[in-house]
This record gives sequence, structure tokens and C-alpha cells, in this order.
Amino acid sequence: MRKAGIHNFPAIDRVVYGKAASDALKDETERLNAKRVFLLASRTLNTKTDEIEKIRRALGDKHVATFDGIAQHTTRKQAAEVARQADDAKTDLIVAVGGGSAIDLAKIVIMAMEHDIRDEAGFDPFSMGPGMSHSPFRSPGVRQIAIPSTLNGGEYNAAALVTDERHKLKQIFFHPQMMPLAIILDPALTLQTPSNLWMGSGTRSMDHGIEALCSPAGTPLADEVVLAGIRILREGMLRTLQQPDDLEARRQSQYGSWLASYGLQARVPMGASHGIGHVLGGTFEVPHYYCTPVIMPSLLRYNKPFTEEAQKRLATALGAPGGDAADAFAAFTRALGLPGCLADVGIGEEKFDQISKIAINHRFVQANPRPFKNEAEIIDLLRMAA
Repeated sequence: MRKAGIHNFPAIDRVVYGKAASDALKDETERLNAKRVFLLASRTLNTKTDEIEKIRRALGDKHVATFDGIAQHTTRKQAAEVARQADDAKTDLIVAVGGGSAIDLAKIVIMAMEHDIRDEAGFDPFSMGPGMSHSPFRSPGVRQIAIPSTLNGGEYNAAALVTDERHKLKQIFFHPQMMPLAIILDPALTLQTPSNLWMGSGTRSMDHGIEALCSPAGTPLADEVVLAGIRILREGMLRTLQQPDDLEARRQSQYGSWLASYGLQARVPMGASHGIGHVLGGTFEVPHYYCTPVIMPSLLRYNKPFTEEAQKRLATALGAPGGDAADAFAAFTRALGLPGCLADVGIGEEKFDQISKIAINHRFVQANPRPFKNEAEIIDLLRMAA
């Protein structure tokens, strides 16, 4: 049981569930008195389904523009470009409909709008390096609503991951009001999400829960909520694997993601799975949703001497009471058909030195429950995951 700490509550008004996304968004724009709504939408949802058109119809003349050319890894350059478009449209509310990239883009766009950032270099003063605890951003005048189509849970986070393409580095940007004002959960919107993305993003949400549970800075409330989320998410994902069109299984998965990501809402620092994952994605272009299955089992083994009690509780949530959490997590991701080691995602030992040099300075790697004393210890972990 944790004996001392601080629990933070997020700058979010509500999570809306049990209602079609178009209807829920119409209600939210009326509640917020929004008049000019800019949509950031998944291209698949916009071009291969009628879900975005339903939203546009529901918004009526409040809809001012739709942007659907979202990069897989959110970039500074695109954020500045979209912020200019949103400014030109006199936008008063951004709505992100899609996966984590759409939602991260919305978060950083509202900050680019606030600070009139026009190019990549304009973000230089604002990234959150190690040791920074207060955001250098001003509070944004425009906020966002998130309608997720995946399970990664990033919508419950007040931070965004943004790639600086000049240096191929993924960086963290943060302000409490980068958190969406509202999150709308509609399982019908997720039916077109590819299975590997749905399953991989669900493991990313589990990652949020596992790292919060194992963090020395976790809280009693976050511990209990994320454990429930991991259990519910696991059950929902396995049900979806068997029956992809089962809306109740998808709804259960969304609820699990919401709960598993509760540590993000409470601003519990993540650990090395996140930090190394950011390097794999930002520098080596590994899909974000594959980073957890290839790193987490080895990291759990590495951290076990420092997190043994937490891992016992985790193993139970993963359906293996009395078992080993790392083995249970690896078995679960294998059942989902996801990659299981770094070699499966194109990362060989020749890249370990570069990964370790970047990762050693990452704020989440530095927050790992078992400290890394040097780059060689990170390389040892990478060899475990090879």
C-alpha cells in the first residue's frame, strides 16, 4: 500500500458513452457554445465510411473544415501547417476523430494556435525535457474534443508526442489544458479499425496502466482503477479477436482502455517502456502500437526486483493469478498475433547503441522504477528483448 504522495485530477469535463458520436458531438458543441468546429479526421473514416459525414451533418453550419492527411507519427511541421489552417478558419473548437496520431495532433495544434507557431523551429522553447515539471505553454484559448477509433488511451493524457523531423526525435509537449474537454466513446466508430491496430493499441493502453501501477509515484486510486482496466481490456480484446463485429466487446475494450489509462489522467510518470518506445517510433519509425509487445515483457523482468508486489497484482489482472506477469503479458500479446521481439519490428543489435544514447536522457527512462545507471544497462535490456 502506498504511504505518501499526491493524486492529480485532470482538466477534463466528461467522458460521454452510450451515444452515437455524431449525436454526442452535437450536444457537446451546444454545451460549449462552439460556433466554428475544425475536424481532424482519420482518412480511412473520412473516405471509406460515412462516420465523418454523419458528424459533419450533425454539426451543420458549425463545421468549417476537415483535415484528414494525418501523419502516423505527429510532426512539428504538420502541427504548424494545420494550426495556420485552423486560424484562417477562425476555429473555436478542434475535434479529433481517429487514432492516437489524430488526437496528439489536435493537442499540439491548439498550442501552436495559442503561440502563433508557424514552423518547426517555433516549438523549440516548449518541449518538456528531464526535470521540467511546469509547462512553458500558456493556457490555450481553443480546446479540443477527442473521439477515439483505437484503444491506446492517449486521449486521457494532457501531453502530446511530437516528432522533430530535423533530428528524428520524438518529444513530449505538455500543458494541463491539452487534455480534451470531452472524450466521446462510440464502439460503432471502431468497426473499420484494422485488427493489428486495434489489438496493438490496446496493449499500449495496458502499458499506461502497467507503468502507472509500477511507478514509485503512483497513487492508491490510480492503482485500483488501472488494475480493473487491464482486466476488462484483456477480456474485451480477446472477445473482439474471436468476433470482430461484436459491438459489446468493443465497448468493453473502450471502457478497459479508459480505466487502464487512469494513471495518465493523474499524471503518474511513465517508465522505460514508454521512453524506449518513443525512441523506437520517433527515430526508427516502428509503429507506436508495436512498441509495447516487444519491450514490456523484458522490462517487467528487468524491473521485477523493484516492483514484485505490483507485478503479483498485474499477473492476476492478466488472468494468471500466482503466475509471472512478464510471461502472462507475453502470452497475451502472442494470442493477439502481435510481434514479440525487437527483431520482429526490424530493430537489430546494430541499432542498440543509438537507442541507448537517446533513451538515457528521456524523462520516462529516468523515471523507471529500477534506475538505469548508464547506457550499457539499457543495451542489456534491449538484448533481453531482441
